Amino acid sequence: MLEGISVGGHKLSDQQIAINQGDAWRYLFSAVKNGDFCLSVEFVCALHALAAKEEALEWGQFRSGMVTIAGSDYLPPKVVGLQAKFNEMLVSADSVDDVYDKAIHVFLTMARNYFFYDVNKRMGRLMMNGVLLNAGYPVLNLSAKRKLEFNELMMRFYDSGDEAEMNAFMRSCIDPRIVEIMSE
Repeated sequence: MLEGISVGGHKLSDQQIAINQGDAWRYLFSAVKNGDFCLSVEFVCALHALAAKEEALEWGQFRSGMVTIAGSDYLPPKVVGLQAKFNEMLVSADSVDDVYDKAIHVFLTMARNYFFYDVNKRMGRLMMNGVLLNAGYPVLNLSAKRKLEFNELMMRFYDSGDEAEMNAFMRSCIDPRIVEIMSE
């Protein structure tokens, strides 16, 4: 799919998601390599323009209307508060010394604040991995076999806003061999 060859039996929307993910990862890798990665509205929106192309109601900009999160009573911030929430995320991320805590905080904040109509968790994970790569750490990968556990924990996180349980889960996704290599 990433090379332009369609896969039989899959929905076109799945194909678009895969293509968008490939484009977004290439952009992220290039930005890190060239020293252009940063936690900014401009960078996040440029990345979202690739990750959500033809999938979200709007792409490449913060949402312009209210949203809900299916299965959760939590309501993301109103449109007028999005910029302030993003700025709060930047300030709080700057105060975190541990790179994994910082990266996971960015992911969770982006997911919970729902800056975009769609592709918020993916954007949060992309930016989380951008923070890690930019600091010289490998990406944090969520395995498919743990997706149900991830989704259940995210629902609790949306309602509570408490990052501790999700932070522990995300850290449990780190390959222990990577930790050993990084500590040498």
